[in-house]
This record gives sequence, structure tokens and C-alpha cells, in this order.
Amino acid sequence: MKISRRNLLKISGVSVLALAMVPRMALAARNSLRSIRTGVQPGGKTRLVIETTIRPTYSLSYPDGQLVVHLPNTSGNASPKLASGTLVKSLGVSPGAQSLDVIVNLNKSIAPIQKSQIMILEPNGDSEYRLVLDFAAGAGTVAANNIATAVSAPAPTKKYTIVIDAGHGGKDPGCIGKGGTKEKTVVLAVAKKLKAKLDAAGFKTYLTRSDDTYLKLAERASIAEKRKGDLFISLHANANPSRSMKGFSIYTLSEKASDEEAKKLAEAENAADKIDVSGFSDFSKDIRIALSALQQHAVAEMSEEYAVGCSKTFRSAGIEAQPGAKVRHAPFAVLRSTVPGALVELGHLSNAAEEKLLKSDSHQNKLVTAIVKSIKNYNFDV
Repeated sequence: MKISRRNLLKISGVSVLALAMVPRMALAARNSLRSIRTGVQPGGKTRLVIETTIRPTYSLSYPDGQLVVHLPNTSGNASPKLASGTLVKSLGVSPGAQSLDVIVNLNKSIAPIQKSQIMILEPNGDSEYRLVLDFAAGAGTVAANNIATAVSAPAPTKKYTIVIDAGHGGKDPGCIGKGGTKEKTVVLAVAKKLKAKLDAAGFKTYLTRSDDTYLKLAERASIAEKRKGDLFISLHANANPSRSMKGFSIYTLSEKASDEEAKKLAEAENAADKIDVSGFSDFSKDIRIALSALQQHAVAEMSEEYAVGCSKTFRSAGIEAQPGAKVRHAPFAVLRSTVPGALVELGHLSNAAEEKLLKSDSHQNKLVTAIVKSIKNYNFDV
């Protein structure tokens, strides 16, 4: 029997304890790249085959003259095998901290690859899992950075639940811009706009706070659990010692920060709990309980997929990105739950120009539109 990642997140009680007793390495195996090759199909189509040790998840993007296949939670390298007569000029692998990209340099432009031209084949004989993509030239061109996420669903088939967390609040203002703009005010305004648009799009949505209320980080994570969220979005605005730094950034949960800045940001956000009069306490038992390794793997994988898609959607909407990795990772307390999610830093209040943008309705609406699109593109069912 096959169990979807989404159903794994619903496992609880005795099942969780039983799963937790299985060795971690047997459950939380990281995917490995085995081979990359091309071939020619009837009708002059080019076939790209990416072989991995476990069933892959992926997303596709189309920079100028390229096809990029993003593989979360995957490592490794492989010597490409190129057939003659294809649209592929060359193949390369670009590894990241917790993922890798297969870079396909093309002889001619291609249109976004349709789902009907994508297959994932089960292991067979000497072959392991194979992601197979067929494509041809002449069906239209793709503008730079125009994104087609192959694993996305066109429209929700049921009312998925989105929990929106406006960071900080009450006695915790978050960061404050030079012009006096408070992070807690900006993110609450964006959260309310986002809820309204997601409601109109057919999603079920909840806010962790709808007014200027202080919540501990564990409470925010607990709300996502209690509401049986399918996705958790924590909204924040950033600050940087360099007043010139600007742009959005997106983070997922990891025990190890992807860089020093991510580590410092997580420490700053996690410190919000320490201002509570009762002191900094441990998470409640149901949140800090050791999840099964299988659940952890599923949550991390699904969070990474959403974060990558959200980052691409922001960029394609013309929203400026902070220099550096497209998606970063850090041990954010607010993301510790069985609900897949991401922390979105909408911009820098420490930058005067971006502070003005973040206060404006037009820019807030632009941010909201991009987030809604990223949620619509996210595949909830895999």
C-alpha cells in the first residue's frame, strides 16, 4: 500500500510511537542522483531521463536557453549521457545545501512541459526511479524566469486549510524602520489581505492573530496543528545592519542554519518568547514530542517544495529578492510542527525605500497576489 506524504502527517498516537522506533536512517533516507541521459522520441521529441534512488519530487523553471529541474532533498552527481539529434546542447548538475538542480542547456527554446509529457517510472530491473520529461521546439517560447511547476495542482479540489501567522504583536513590535514603521503592523495588514484573497479563491484560512496580540511561538505552531493546517505561512519583515540591504527572503525549518545570517535571524525571531513575563519555557509536549523520522522527512520535503515555488513566484512577479540563496534554512521555533510551512521575510524595514514600499497598499497587494499564486501552484496531494 502506498501512503502519500500528506497522509503521513496525519499519523498520530500509537502509530507515531511505533514509527519512531524504526531506525532513522531507514526512514529519512536522502534521495541520490544516479544518472542523467537524453534520447530521441517519435515526432522529433527530446527525452530527458533523471534516475534517482527514491521517488523524486521536482519543479521546473525555464531561464533563457535552459530547462532547470529542481530536486529537493537530493544529492549526488552523474556523468551525463547525451544522444545525438536532441534539443540538449549540454547537461550539468548544480548542488545546493539540501537540493540539486539539473541544468539543461538547450539548442532551441521550448514551451513549458505539459503534465501529459512527464512520467515517474517505478524501479525496474537494473533501473531505479526515473523522472522522464519529453519536450519539443517550436511550440512557443518561454520568457526568462517564467515558471511552470510540474508538481502543482491547477485548482484546489477540496478546501485546503492555510494558517497565516502575522509575526510578533502586542508588546513585541518586531523590527522598527527608521521612519517608525513596526514589523507587527505591516505583517498583520498583509496577513489580513492574504486571508481575504485566499478565502475568495476557495481555501479555508485562519489567522494566528487578527489584532495586536502577543503570542508565544509555540502557540502559533500549536494553532497550525489544532486547525489541521495543510500549509503554514509565517509573515515577517527583516532588518539588517546594512541600510542598503533589501529584498524578500524565504526560510524553511532546519536544525542547522544554511548560513550565518540565517542563524542570526532565527535567533532573533526565537528570542521573541523571552519577553514573556513567565519566562522562556519549553514547547508543549504535543509540539516538542519527537515526530517519527518519516513525518519529519515528509514535512521538510513539502516545506522545501512550497518555499522553492514561492521564491520563484515572487521573482516572476518582479519582487526584489535579497541577494543569496533562493531558499534558506534555519531552526525557527515557529515552524516546529507537523504542518508543512515557510517563514517569509517580506522585505527590509531597515532600508528606507523598502520601508515605504512595505507600508503601501499597492506593494502589500503585490506581495499578497504572489503568495496566493504560490499556494495555488503548490501540490497539496502528493
